Amino acid sequence: MEFRVSDPLVFDNATVVTAERAFAGYVVVEGGRIVEIGEGRGPRGGVDCEGDYLLPGLVELHTDHLEAHFMPRPRVFWHAGSAVMAYDAQIAAAGITTVFDSFRVGTEAADDDRGGLGEQTVILADAVERARAADLLRADHLTHLRCEIPSPNVVEFLEEFLGAHPVRLISLMDHTPGQRQFRDLDKYFIYYGGKTGRSEAELRAVVSERQRLGRERAEANRPRVVEIARARGLTLASHDDTTLEDVAQSRREGVSIAEFPTTVEAAAASRAAGLATVMGAPNVVRGGSHSGNASARELAEAGLLDILSSDYVPAALLMGAFRLADAPNVGGLPGAIRLVTKNPAEAVGLFDRGEIATGRRADLVRVAAHHNEPVVRAVWRAGRRMA
Repeated sequence: MEFRVSDPLVFDNATVVTAERAFAGYVVVEGGRIVEIGEGRGPRGGVDCEGDYLLPGLVELHTDHLEAHFMPRPRVFWHAGSAVMAYDAQIAAAGITTVFDSFRVGTEAADDDRGGLGEQTVILADAVERARAADLLRADHLTHLRCEIPSPNVVEFLEEFLGAHPVRLISLMDHTPGQRQFRDLDKYFIYYGGKTGRSEAELRAVVSERQRLGRERAEANRPRVVEIARARGLTLASHDDTTLEDVAQSRREGVSIAEFPTTVEAAAASRAAGLATVMGAPNVVRGGSHSGNASARELAEAGLLDILSSDYVPAALLMGAFRLADAPNVGGLPGAIRLVTKNPAEAVGLFDRGEIATGRRADLVRVAAHHNEPVVRAVWRAGRRMA
């Protein structure tokens, strides 16, 4: 990439937040990398941060928000290239410099086995690739496939997708009602009643069919998806582990990331097994789970939280981190920022970013505090101004 900035670039008069501490200082960037960090005023003029926070660029492992831009209404598909550009702009404006676009493989609905977005997923992935090749994207986009294990075509679609697109992360999902995220069927009826407009009677029929098919398909498909991921050296994540048995299975399969454990028990077992635990930043901001599951703040205060994800609200990532800065066992603001930068980057093997440290990529975010809430003022990726 050609850097369209002055070299070296100095960020001066900043509240620099490293992985361990926050201090008044400066950061010097050359060739897209951080080459110097110091306290006090910088050695030469540059970007005057006016005392604002200077953070590492945020790293987002799990967001399906691109789908909302591509399908703004049920079964209404927008232009893929336009959707990608709008989504990328929103991601960058939220301070996210590395994003894993989370594409769904397989459907959740028993009466719709077309594979989630099906061919539309490929269209979206292709649109991201074209925008990347043309150097149009602000953030660094990588791919996370969310595999709905009970779907009948999940293995076939996964193999086809991997044959044509680079993927770094795969999650194992099972939204069969009555277990994991939807142990409480009343919550299921509320969630999908609002999402689909169906009556509870209609949803009960769906539940019956999904429960009939779910176990059989999951038992056949899950080992095959795990085998495919491990053969390619891809990072594996579990999704909505709830019981000790769920966690034990994830551990046997070589899973290294536990996404959204639904109980404190599962989060504690995941941490004990060496899995990095992920919770949703909207859970933090809203004060709890929309599905009635474990509280992200509760896990943070218990020392069981490693990573935050924006999930369905990109702006929640930075807001959630700032709101956890006062939580016990988080480590103040530096510890809270690690939840959205260093920890997620290293969980997927990206050791070149996620931290303000010499030698790391100069992904940086200038953030002001307004009424105790963070406001993104400017974003740089590899030293290049992106937002």
